[in-house]
Amino acid sequence: MYITEVINYSPLANELAKKINELANEMYSKGYELITFSVTNSAKCIVVFKKIVL
Repeated sequence: MYITEVINYSPLANELAKKINELANEMYSKGYELITFSVTNSAKCIVVFKKIVL
């Protein structure tokens, strides 16, 4: 199963990296791993996670 999250407007790279890291750690604790992300022209970030299957 895949889940897609959106990180709202974040024009500074350091700030966006911190938000991605926080979201990735939060989702990992829920059983999801980060697959990929994409930054849009409007300084938003689309992040894709996949359920960890053991």
